[in-house]
Amino acid sequence: MRRQSFGGDAVQISDVGLGCWQIGGDQWGDVSDDDALATLHAAVDAGTTFLDTADIYGSGRSERFIARFKRERPGHYFIATKLGRRSDPGLPENCRAANVRRHTEDSLKRLEVETLDLTQLHCVPLAELEKGEVFETLRQLKKEGKIQRFGASVESTAEAKACLAQPGLASLQIIFNIYRQTPITAIFDEARAKGVAIIVRLPLASGLLAGKYTPQTTFAPTDHRTYNRNGEKFNVGETFAGLGFETGLALTEKLKTLMPSGMTMPQFALRWCLDFPAVSVVIPGARNAGQARSNASASDLPPLGPAVHAAVREFYLSEVAGRVRGPD
Repeated sequence: MRRQSFGGDAVQISDVGLGCWQIGGDQWGDVSDDDALATLHAAVDAGTTFLDTADIYGSGRSERFIARFKRERPGHYFIATKLGRRSDPGLPENCRAANVRRHTEDSLKRLEVETLDLTQLHCVPLAELEKGEVFETLRQLKKEGKIQRFGASVESTAEAKACLAQPGLASLQIIFNIYRQTPITAIFDEARAKGVAIIVRLPLASGLLAGKYTPQTTFAPTDHRTYNRNGEKFNVGETFAGLGFETGLALTEKLKTLMPSGMTMPQFALRWCLDFPAVSVVIPGARNAGQARSNASASDLPPLGPAVHAAVREFYLSEVAGRVRGPD
């Protein structure tokens, strides 16, 4: 697997990471302990070193699994976590200094480390980002050695720009995929100029871009692909790229005609993201070892080339852009 620098940081990471939301086991249907550990092992076997989690994934289960995995398989990993969405006390109070510090300490304990490689604000309100006080707390935690770097996971261009205005920002985690292309023109140039790493979440659009779903596909009641299709619980853009399941299925069938021969749909979708120089790492999730291996394989594929990128861009502008719901 290819390695590259993390934005302007000299540290080297795998360009395909593992998003560990699924192994939290609470919003993607049940994932057994055995499957969660097998997924981590398969990703690392394929060369993955970047693991992205959050304090709320399974109420800490995801972080605890990563710690357990590291005990079983010591190695050099880059662990990114997030804070800000816990219900105790909840937003906006989660952004106050005492709570940021408490939630950071909790992640340190669950991950069984003395310092966090990266902590990220987890989709906190734009008003809190613009006030900037939460970033001052993160800078202080960095001075104390509790965290090595800080960044933010955001839902909109406006939130991304508010974060990019903050000195010391190491990374931005964004929704970016063939169905969500606004960042290309809205934030990529500024992020590169400032040495801010781009972490791409949902590069497969909740699985739509894996190309395996049909109108008959169903998901568990505890899976957000069942209960958040129209943004009933959180940002609609986090589920099927904000397109809706049926619309997304129809678009994916059209998109398959642009896929180069010899590639699978997940490889195509992930390679497309990786071709952008601003992107430091993509973090597709996986529920089992096979998915983790398949996702990792995109790293070693050649770039798609100008003609394919032009065709995908035209497809997005003509077929997709006007149908995307949620903040962009």
